Amino acid sequence: MAEPSGAGCSIPLDDPGLDIAAGEEFLQEVFQILLEEGVRKSTDVTQKVCDWKEPQELRELLDLELRSDGEGREQLLQRCRDVLRFSVRTGHPRFFNQLFSGLDHHALAGRFLTETLNTSPYTYEVAPVLVLMEEQVLAKLRELVGWSSGDGIFAPGGSISNMLAMNVARFRRFPESRSRGNWDLPRLGLFASQESHYSILKGAALLGIGTDNVHLVRTDKRGKMIPEELEKEIQRVKAEGSEPLFVCATSGTTVLGAFDPLNAIADICARHGLWLHVDAAWGGSALLSPQLRHLLAGIHRADSVTWNPHKLLMVGLQCSAFLLRDSSGLLQRCHGVGASYLFQRDKFYDVSLDTGDKSPQCGRRADGLKLWILWKAVGSRGLAQRVERAFSASRYLLEQVKRREGFQLVMEPEFINLCFWFIPPSLRGQESYPEFWDKLGKVAPAIKERMIRRGSMMVGYQPHGSHVNFFRHIITNPAVTRHDLDFFLDEIQELGWDL
Repeated sequence: MAEPSGAGCSIPLDDPGLDIAAGEEFLQEVFQILLEEGVRKSTDVTQKVCDWKEPQELRELLDLELRSDGEGREQLLQRCRDVLRFSVRTGHPRFFNQLFSGLDHHALAGRFLTETLNTSPYTYEVAPVLVLMEEQVLAKLRELVGWSSGDGIFAPGGSISNMLAMNVARFRRFPESRSRGNWDLPRLGLFASQESHYSILKGAALLGIGTDNVHLVRTDKRGKMIPEELEKEIQRVKAEGSEPLFVCATSGTTVLGAFDPLNAIADICARHGLWLHVDAAWGGSALLSPQLRHLLAGIHRADSVTWNPHKLLMVGLQCSAFLLRDSSGLLQRCHGVGASYLFQRDKFYDVSLDTGDKSPQCGRRADGLKLWILWKAVGSRGLAQRVERAFSASRYLLEQVKRREGFQLVMEPEFINLCFWFIPPSLRGQESYPEFWDKLGKVAPAIKERMIRRGSMMVGYQPHGSHVNFFRHIITNPAVTRHDLDFFLDEIQELGWDL
């Protein structure tokens, strides 16, 4: 019989196909680059937040083309330096652009460990340490919500956590939907506030429920859902022949930082038999603070909760927990398929620890490890202090905004989101003119461009409802000092003075 032929047959297999010694030497040099360029410079206030380049220039600088032959060590090390040099330094004390910022060294160590282990916590046999850590972290988060039992899973971001809530809610009401789809279901109604995260609309589209069946409930002037309006919407949807299913309340809206009145919403959900989900991706970490947890009063009455520690707790992207009050195995029944090559029932250990079938994912990052390491390092008190420091810093900035000429609040903040306009001298006293607001709406984008090109700092802006573009300042980084906040306002003023 002829021997099998193919290109692989001529490759010797007696020795490893990797140069392990050279690989370790390369890693040691990369770690030094990471420490110097990625950690020290990223958190050094004297460095730029970003070294802005136009897209075509950046493409040329990075030499992105992938070729047939590999490059040498020195060239690769330079590639690593360039990645860090031309990326935005989100750990910088003057990066205020997103709901995440800063760099925690303990959490970063957890991220290094996660990447080094390169495993998926779907079964105990391949990730014993990580499965037990995830179990403990999820239990602690549920305890802070106010549940003595329950379930949960880490998901790749708050959007997916919110979508999991919608899917589980549908499955509980209509378990046949798992196998038969939406064909035999009534037209479902989902409810969220006008300020809710866009993932609710995306989730409705992804799950086949349809964005037309997401009913956005009116909010008050502070961005909070009005319970009476929710009741009206539910009654209207029922009258039109749809079946209300799910309400998403928000604890910490993205722009204004508003917290919906959970107890009043929970009363309505209980009366109509609706699933109550709380999107606390942003505001959930306030539960750690005795001073601030009142913002989420009533969250224990929710059926499910989304909470993103990668935001206010500075755990690092990504770390999003989907928490469930149910302890009957609903999450497993909703998503489980029982693939026989992973979830064998005759294993020699407790197979209830094979939790991966609770998730729609197969491969999944061990996002609980970095949170566990951080929690071990600073404790619950340290995490609470982190939240309270961010709140205190935002209140300092609030007082400065009120004192400075040319700065105007959009509204008094409830949380850490501080929203304001900067009115340049050319527009002051012009509020009664019809073109005032149109001109003011062009100020924030112009200042943003100037600050990015200068590299001095970064902050977000947006229009919102009837409001023209305004700045939204977010503090999550405990490295931010009073000096950084004073600099922030000074820089806005300098960059916008001649507009």
